[in-house]
Amino acid sequence: MFTKYKATTTEDAYFITITTVGWIDVFTRLNQKQIIIQALHYCQNQKGLEIYGYCIMHSHIHLLCKATNGFVLSDVMRDFKKFTSKKIIQTIIEQPESRREWMLDYFKKACAHLKQEQQYKVWQNGYHAEHIFSNNFLKQKMDYIHNNPVKDKIVTLPEDYYFSSARNYAALENELEVILLELY
Repeated sequence: MFTKYKATTTEDAYFITITTVGWIDVFTRLNQKQIIIQALHYCQNQKGLEIYGYCIMHSHIHLLCKATNGFVLSDVMRDFKKFTSKKIIQTIIEQPESRREWMLDYFKKACAHLKQEQQYKVWQNGYHAEHIFSNNFLKQKMDYIHNNPVKDKIVTLPEDYYFSSARNYAALENELEVILLELY
């Protein structure tokens, strides 16, 4: 198995990116962002996930995190993706979504080549994980996470993006508690 960008150690921090198939903009809807927040909150409380930084973009999620208490980060990410896939599809089907038919068709076609029986595929295979090996690298990745919405011109300042830990670091109202790090 190729492990260059996998979280293969325990108790180490990683910069992780999880992306939807075809870079579909699933997370333009508040209800879909709430699914991610609730699932991350569950992982924090039940699966030993420590989150230091995050940002939910339209088609992908960035996390700066680690697994603790004997949990393995790759297992946490697998379970997170499996659970959120089901909830995302359920939400597309049950709640108002102008792109319903198109999205469901795309997610269905994304499994056509799979060997195992699966109706929809929301996430790309695996995830991109980079081991945090220094304070400098940590700061670089945290800046990247927080400035992602600024780079995409969604907001002017990182802390203005509601679904990002930039708000936590600016001591503003936020959706998800994170462990604040001394970055400077």
